[in-house]
Amino acid sequence: MSIDFQLCDFAGHSSGLFAESQHVIIAFMQIRAGRHSLLLLMPFFISVCASSPRGVIILCAGDSITAQAYPHFLQQIFNKEGLKARVLNYGRNGFTSGEYLRFLETNGERLRAERPDIVLIELGTNDVRADADHTPTDAFKDNMKKIIAIFRAFQSRAGKMPQILLATIPPIPSDTPLPFAPESGQRVSEEINPALLSISSEENLPLVDNYALFLNQPDLLPGVHPSRDGYRRLAENWFAALKPFLVR
Repeated sequence: MSIDFQLCDFAGHSSGLFAESQHVIIAFMQIRAGRHSLLLLMPFFISVCASSPRGVIILCAGDSITAQAYPHFLQQIFNKEGLKARVLNYGRNGFTSGEYLRFLETNGERLRAERPDIVLIELGTNDVRADADHTPTDAFKDNMKKIIAIFRAFQSRAGKMPQILLATIPPIPSDTPLPFAPESGQRVSEEINPALLSISSEENLPLVDNYALFLNQPDLLPGVHPSRDGYRRLAENWFAALKPFLVR
């Protein structure tokens, strides 16, 4: 009688935001006795930590206010807090809600492949410009709902729809030069942010109040874009809103 062993290694993954890799080793044991043999499959499960921490994946969607800095500071906050996270900056300079919608329609598969657990959306500043980018409020609402629908079709690594957080946009200082105009600031407070509040209610999404942050501390917003400290405070505001959705 002779006994032969053969080992095969299969890798799997457990679900969740902070998952571990799991390896299943199957031992094929063949027992030979004369002309007869018996094949036994013996599974052994070995759970090991992933070679690289996975953490939560956060996708930041927006215009230049997103593109220029706050995701960088948000990543720093996660690092300081000892939380595993990968913050992805998908802000696009100068984009209106309509342009970002077209960006998603063209590049959606690339963003989908990131498998985000959480999506942060802050759009609307370029929609209040006084040039060709001017977007009527009804069209803005329609664009935003389509953007939300696209992100809701994404799946995280756990196979779940990502949690989406929406944000109001900062004020437009009255002395901001073209392509903004005095009525741009009025549209922010009277049209765009109320529209975002309405969308958050209709779509059952958390709304992060970035407008109040800068309204109460105007020194953080010297123009359309925040100061460096303003971007840092913006990241802190996002992080405070994210806390209930994080798994330690």
